[in-house]
Amino acid sequence: MDPIRYTLSFPAPHTHYVHVRAEVPAAGRDSVELSMAVWTPGSYLVREFSRHVESVTAESAGGIALRVEKTAKNRWRVATGGALMVIVSYRVYGREMSVRTNWIESDFAFVNGAPTFLTLAGEPRRPHEVSIVPASGWTRSITALEPAVRPKPDTTAPHSYSAPDYDTLVDSPILIGNPELYEFSVDGVPHVLANAGDTTFFDSSRVVKDLEAIVRAHKEFWGSFPYQRYVFINLLTEAGGGLEHARSSVLMGSRWATRTRKAHLHWLELASHELFHAWNVKRLRPIELGPFDYEREVFTPSLWVVEGITDYYGDVLVLRAGRSSAQEFLDSLSDKIEELQTTPGRAVRSVTQASMDAWIKLYRPDENTPNTAISYYTKGAVVAFLLDAKIRRATGGRRSLDEVMREAYARYSATHGFTPDEFRVLTEHVAGIDLGAFWRTAIESTEELDYSEALEVFGLQFRPANGSLNGGNPKAWIGATTKIDAGRLIVAQVKRDTPAFGAGLNVDDEIVAIDQVRVRTDRLDERLEQYTPGERISLLVARRDRLLSLNLVLGAEPPRTWRLEPRPA
Repeated sequence: MDPIRYTLSFPAPHTHYVHVRAEVPAAGRDSVELSMAVWTPGSYLVREFSRHVESVTAESAGGIALRVEKTAKNRWRVATGGALMVIVSYRVYGREMSVRTNWIESDFAFVNGAPTFLTLAGEPRRPHEVSIVPASGWTRSITALEPAVRPKPDTTAPHSYSAPDYDTLVDSPILIGNPELYEFSVDGVPHVLANAGDTTFFDSSRVVKDLEAIVRAHKEFWGSFPYQRYVFINLLTEAGGGLEHARSSVLMGSRWATRTRKAHLHWLELASHELFHAWNVKRLRPIELGPFDYEREVFTPSLWVVEGITDYYGDVLVLRAGRSSAQEFLDSLSDKIEELQTTPGRAVRSVTQASMDAWIKLYRPDENTPNTAISYYTKGAVVAFLLDAKIRRATGGRRSLDEVMREAYARYSATHGFTPDEFRVLTEHVAGIDLGAFWRTAIESTEELDYSEALEVFGLQFRPANGSLNGGNPKAWIGATTKIDAGRLIVAQVKRDTPAFGAGLNVDDEIVAIDQVRVRTDRLDERLEQYTPGERISLLVARRDRLLSLNLVLGAEPPRTWRLEPRPA
């Protein structure tokens, strides 16, 4: 089957455009239908990538213009006139700084497959080739794609790559510019750290040593590598996020990511998380996540396995690699537990419901999201911790969640996928006990989680409450999150079952005064220190410029009761 051959060029990268020329096999058909993905795997939201495509034209190999008709939001039909090959040209605007979209500027270009390549609709198994014409001054390109062998056997053209199918093309982002490349091997398998952006303050040498240890810990966990080469694309652009791919990952962070211990550890945990995905989701996957339908949503209740268990082990394997301390690991796990237990939405939506609703909830948060939803990342990681403890107790410490993941990988990776019931049955097989009650309460319902067993198994306790977040006597608390906007103190979020919620304080209200005395924008905490929990105050707010007085009974600032520490014994 003849490949689609793309040429990407950047004649004016400062305008944020990539020019695409595609040689599309038509095989003598009267017309061909081209399509573009509306989402990209690992990021569960319809993003309508075609909105950035413009100037789609087509011609025959002889240069005769062909008619192009838009047939859907993401489809184009080309009248071929019976030609064997048609040449399609278009431009794509790329200036969205995220791991799942395109970013093109004078310094470098980061190009993802889904928002870039039109392909023949209904032909996902067709091979694809990509050649890149770098902008002036750019010298390197890096991707997990294999080098294209042409025009002579056993030779490769610079900046030319091949993909055996459309899935691989979408799964292989490309970085073009002058990235700094750092190579290392683990058990003979090459890995590359590719840095772009401002690397002045980023300690790459230290990071490479850390990555080598973390990669080795992952190899020891799974037993083997599922790839022959792996690329960490590291964009130091003062943005955030990560996205997994089968043979690479994209990490987006700050130039300051290695300057403090906390920031450095966060970067390592992100890298570990995305690397774990090379096994969990890119090979071991819920049955719904493949083959992909790139033109509509794909729903699964099992994203808590895909992302939550990965989030748990991302931290665990940084610890096992010796790159974090036991207390640092407990602090990270405590953050997840505290986030979950202080989110009212945990009583509204189960972790499986959160997985199903990823397409409409997780990537579209608003001020009411904490009241109605939870993150399947967060609760999934906490459930993984509890499940790990339950298996260890049931087997006397002989088995753990480690064995569940390894056995699941052996059974359901590659062309297979698991159903929710199959994953539960496999977990019960490893644990040797019925886990129906745990599944019903922890995974399928909104009941409160029971931490007692996990604390006992791991010898942990929650740090005794000290009365407030900052020690001492309980502080007066209204329970609203605020922000300063154009010199005004604005309510940004109101959680359920707080004094602010009960008093009718609204998001976007401007807090003007307490008890007829004006509140300066930077002095709300200082003003509340003058009161004690239980006192009634008059809160003057401006709502759409109309002044309102609300009666509010102050609560006590909640203590941080979800911090893990080892039991003294």
